[in-house]
Amino acid sequence: MCLAVPSLIKSICSQTAEVELSGITRKVSVVLTPEVKVGDYVLVHAGYSISVIDEIEAQETIKMIGDMLKDD
Repeated sequence: MCLAVPSLIKSICSQTAEVELSGITRKVSVVLTPEVKVGDYVLVHAGYSISVIDEIEAQETIKMIGDMLKDD
């Protein structure tokens, strides 16, 4: 099983983007999602942006992950 985490694209430089999730930023490859632009939400897996997703879907998933972490 793999887990892809929704993240917000903050900046893009060539084939690398800086993404943010809950105040944490990291760099990921956007080679698999060349259509991505700043402000988009993407699913990130293993250091790669693998899919552009709708903001509402991203926010719902982020909330669900947060809720699961609170239960532990």
